[in-house]
Amino acid sequence: MNPELLTVPTGSLAVPATTGSPLEFSLILPTYQERENIPKIVQILTDLLDPILPGQYELIVVDDDSPDGTWQVAAQLMPEYPQLQVMRRQEEKGLSTAVIRGWQAARGKVLGVIDADLQHPPQVLLDLWDEMVKGADLAVGSRHIEGGGVSEWSLIRRCLSRGAQMLGLLILPEVIGRLSDPMSGYFMVRRGAIAHQVMSPVGYKILIEVAARGRIRWIGEVGYVFRERETGESKVTWKQYVEYIQHLIRLRFSLWPVKRFVRFGVVGLSGVFVNMAVFYLLRGGLGLGLTRSAILAAEVAIINNFSWNDLWTFGDISARQKGQQKRFKRFLKFNFICLSGLILNVLVLNLLFNIFGINEYVGQLVAIAAVTLWNFWFNLKLSWRVTDAH
Repeated sequence: MNPELLTVPTGSLAVPATTGSPLEFSLILPTYQERENIPKIVQILTDLLDPILPGQYELIVVDDDSPDGTWQVAAQLMPEYPQLQVMRRQEEKGLSTAVIRGWQAARGKVLGVIDADLQHPPQVLLDLWDEMVKGADLAVGSRHIEGGGVSEWSLIRRCLSRGAQMLGLLILPEVIGRLSDPMSGYFMVRRGAIAHQVMSPVGYKILIEVAARGRIRWIGEVGYVFRERETGESKVTWKQYVEYIQHLIRLRFSLWPVKRFVRFGVVGLSGVFVNMAVFYLLRGGLGLGLTRSAILAAEVAIINNFSWNDLWTFGDISARQKGQQKRFKRFLKFNFICLSGLILNVLVLNLLFNIFGINEYVGQLVAIAAVTLWNFWFNLKLSWRVTDAH
């Protein structure tokens, strides 16, 4: 009869703040078809962690109901290793969700993950732990910094790995740019940095999800050499790279502040009507010159747009940046960005019409779309800085 296994958490993929009596460290070993490696990795990890965290850590094997009985082999080790726990999943599948389910059941203040196939050198755990002790929110084992590398990868696999990283920089630069090895599966994270954050991982890579959704201030990196597996078969397939791209795109859209952008667009549309009304009043009613009327109408529209954006689109941020001086500072930045956008509009329109021969009205629509994105993004990052609200 096997020892009692951990119950598989269900529902939302969110890590709770605390679970039971806290430990210092919980290390997840997601497995599938690893019965030959489990006894070795458990012994090695125990020898490494017992001296530095006696009685203050746990090893959690999360197995996806391996046909080779990996979970049974791990369960048979539990009497010998009291820090070992085993979870058998029969409904869900996939490495990323296995890691999260393990974290949900874990009691550690620091949560980690390591492959059970010995391709991640276990000794590097000590260096990763040192980074956490120093205060890192996330400590990552990296193959792409000093001391890191891959043992016997083919040229194609090396190119795919680097190509995936470069693609990530294009799609999700603010996240991928913080990691030298975004596809690493060997890391530790402080529980408080990801507590209550709902994770939506795709495929086999969860580090990007953690870095994107977690409250990560300080990232520590430790070099390691990725080893070839001693037993079993590699699980790397083309599907992993496709899922990686899907994950990046999904994160890009989920992290984009859609609600703010829609509000910004509505305010911008109101500015068009204000601009036209004021231009008509100045030009037709008061008889001012064309250029003067256009400049004054544009400035009134900018004031209109700023007022509504400050009150509505970014109202939650403005409420925390009180005072007329700060408000005026936001207005000056907004003005500058909008004027820059006007220049960009002219440049894009001329490029599309004069260089590429695109219809002038189609070109103007494309230019307006580009300038709207320009104005929104730079106003978000400069005029109403989200970081100032925390």
